[in-house]
Amino acid sequence: MRRSAVSIPSNIAEGEESGSNPQAIRFFNIAKGSVAELKIQIIISHEIGYVQESMFKELYGEVCQISTMLHKIIEHRKSHISKLIPKPIYP
Repeated sequence: MRRSAVSIPSNIAEGEESGSNPQAIRFFNIAKGSVAELKIQIIISHEIGYVQESMFKELYGEVCQISTMLHKIIEHRKSHISKLIPKPIYP
């Protein structure tokens, strides 16, 4: 769980410093994958009794918010890429 949790902000930081939207999107998607890993680890921890219900709800809710934020960042960056690609001119 620690590895997944540390991987999320690490990949976001790396994406921000990458210098290009396509590269940033790649790292944000990796971070989103780490969020998915952390989600399932939280679920498993709850199911086997390591995490109580109240803590599970709090952790799972926060991780879902992070996933939503990453999705929005990715979509925003993608929309900027599509604006930069010239549209073909047909006669």
